[in-house]
Amino acid sequence: MAGRIRDEDVKAVRDAVPIDAVVSEYLHLKNAGGGNLKGLCPFHDEKSPSFQVSPSKGLFHCFGCGEGGDTLAFVMKVDHLSFTEAVERLAGQAGITLRYEEGGYVPGRQQGERIRLVEAHKAAAAFYVEQLGSAEGEIGRRFLTARGFDQAAAGHFGVGYAPAGWDHLVRFLRGKGFSDRELITAGLASESRRGGAIDRFRGRLIWPIRDITGEVIGFGARKLREDDQGPKYLNTSETPLYRKSQVLYGIDLAKKEIARTGRAVVVEGYTDVMACHLAGVTNAIATCGTSFGGEHIKILRRLLMDNATSEVVFTFDGDEAGQKAALRAFEDDQKFAAETSIAVTPGGMDPCELRLAEGDAAVQRLIEGRTPLFAFALRSIVSRYNLDTDEGRVAAVDAAVPVVAAIKNQALRDRYAIRLVGMAGMATQAEEQSMIRRVRALARARAAGGGGPAVRPQDALRQPAAAGGPGPERRPAGPPQNVPRGPRLDLRSPAHRLERELLKLALQFPQLVAPAFDAYGEDEFTGPPYAQVRRVIAEVGGVEFADTDFLTRVREAAPDDSVRMMVTELAVEPVMHKAPEFYAGEVLVGVRMNAVRRRITEVHATQARLIAQGVRHDAPELAAVGNERWALEQYAQRLTQHGAAAL
Repeated sequence: MAGRIRDEDVKAVRDAVPIDAVVSEYLHLKNAGGGNLKGLCPFHDEKSPSFQVSPSKGLFHCFGCGEGGDTLAFVMKVDHLSFTEAVERLAGQAGITLRYEEGGYVPGRQQGERIRLVEAHKAAAAFYVEQLGSAEGEIGRRFLTARGFDQAAAGHFGVGYAPAGWDHLVRFLRGKGFSDRELITAGLASESRRGGAIDRFRGRLIWPIRDITGEVIGFGARKLREDDQGPKYLNTSETPLYRKSQVLYGIDLAKKEIARTGRAVVVEGYTDVMACHLAGVTNAIATCGTSFGGEHIKILRRLLMDNATSEVVFTFDGDEAGQKAALRAFEDDQKFAAETSIAVTPGGMDPCELRLAEGDAAVQRLIEGRTPLFAFALRSIVSRYNLDTDEGRVAAVDAAVPVVAAIKNQALRDRYAIRLVGMAGMATQAEEQSMIRRVRALARARAAGGGGPAVRPQDALRQPAAAGGPGPERRPAGPPQNVPRGPRLDLRSPAHRLERELLKLALQFPQLVAPAFDAYGEDEFTGPPYAQVRRVIAEVGGVEFADTDFLTRVREAAPDDSVRMMVTELAVEPVMHKAPEFYAGEVLVGVRMNAVRRRITEVHATQARLIAQGVRHDAPELAAVGNERWALEQYAQRLTQHGAAAL
């Protein structure tokens, strides 16, 4: 992975690629007035456009779902890219050469190397596809046909064939100008005993492995001949492009459907992904020669947006080994906001075999008939105990209660507590209520960090020592989840509306409110989010010397995403006047007048309290309060008479 891209190059990319041109590739935009454009939001379903783009500010914001940011943020979200990937993609479109800080790629030379490796993979993929149609490739075509994949299916997934000779690909890529060292670095070739390069994949069916942007970064190869002494599947080794723990096969084809439906289906192999997609389950993906882990979770979180209504479905064979593999996949379950489910294939068949035996509808039924993780875990636990005895039933419940207490949703947790009672054959109303209380108590203890062990779902399949013996192995619970912060703003409040308008002016037309705005304190903004935005503007130097990077600096200075979102929203939302230059003074005066009136009210209350306490009229403290009130009232009168000139 490349090192940090230089700040000046990131700025050059932002400046070179207009946000409206980028957004227009994904949705139709029309005039929204005030120099803004609007369209239907690509990030949530809506019937009327609430998604606005400000070309002059280089920002977008959706007033329906709250998403917002600059050009890079849009590309990252809509195409599910990292920051670096988004910068590199836009830089390529703009013809900008990126430079990387020391510690990553060497500026210039190694950035060129990455481009070369990507180009080599692209050429190799085309070569393999062509070879599948050759006479020698007949063995590969028969393999595909036997599994229900025709030529169109092979073309859709880019499946190819690697000839059985030693250096067919190497000679082809040499002819394209690639060096042996580049091919070895890319993992396309291996070094021979004589020091030259030979093909890594020979006599095998080939699947191109693409990253989330659609670039080929590696290959998976399946052996076809009995005399092939290698493993059944051989993947690209670790390279500067390919890290198997960070790759999901089919993610380039599935990402839009995963984001649209809020569901990802994880299968075990390349042919399973193909079978699912061809059967209409187009959100299917697979790991590449490794178990599902933390880096894969990160990829799916970017697609599922940590939505609690989202779901990850794992498919596994129905035998005991497959069940254990299913539960191991959920050791990091709490890293998902999404629900996790298991679809166990019947008769030990994988999705590819199921489709071949019973058709597309059977694959769809497999996914639709999935079982939530916790239901699967509870069944697995309870089935290990002898429920014909009181000792066995009590032991089963003791083993399963920690799993139920680990469920994040309280209502669902109560439902599973009741279900557990029934599964253990103890289904009386009194026992159900007792179980709910027990589970709730354990969940509260964990949330408070005060103990109560948590059970990993995969431990559910461990054989108990005895029917009444100890339950599964346990581990401490994690910290409680953070709760949302702060109340919503009351936009019906005249004060809040004026404060919002003033911040919009400060961000969109800083020259119209400078230098007066910089003298306004945070306490003049009664909405806490508005006070935070005011603080951030002050931290970047205020509005008087705002330059072309002012908005970018304000957004980058925001302490968290909620403040950054508010800045973006205020920078894109149109000002409530067609002529801001005539409106700015009125808003400045309005916010200041509200602050003065609030202070007059406070001083008046202090004055009344002192009098009620028997303080003499000529006492210094009462005189000081009276003088402050007189000064404030005089200032309010000047604001009324002279407007912005009195500021």
